[in-house]
Amino acid sequence: MKVSEILQVKGNILYTVNPETPLLEALTTMSDKDIGSLIVMEFGSLVGILTFREVLKAVSANGGSVGAGTVRKCMNDHPITVTPDTEVNEVRRMMLEKHARYLPVMNAKSLLGVISFYDVAKAVLEAQGFENRMLKAYIRDWPAETAQED
Repeated sequence: MKVSEILQVKGNILYTVNPETPLLEALTTMSDKDIGSLIVMEFGSLVGILTFREVLKAVSANGGSVGAGTVRKCMNDHPITVTPDTEVNEVRRMMLEKHARYLPVMNAKSLLGVISFYDVAKAVLEAQGFENRMLKAYIRDWPAETAQED
């Protein structure tokens, strides 16, 4: 299974912010939309990602307050990215090794979407369920063995 297949099922809703967006505004968007990440775009290019991890670090650094900072001050400005052709097993490995819950999907310089750890887990579970159903159907339809005479 490839990343492109996950994006097809997930859909193409993508939430972005500018690096100069106030952090509180970005946090409000994340809360209102019930999302864990925002892609940070500047001049039509991916320049970072803001996830709840970066927000929590900023709140901790500000003594429990979001503060008056901008997204640029706390975003991850070197997010790990994948392509539509990346295999899901490679994505799982990357997410686990780098502790990344959200990966932007890029085709050259074009942003196609974001996949989350949840999206990957759901796709793998659905694929395994389909495979299990096919195997069970195959076993149910197993041809009867014919007795061979000695």
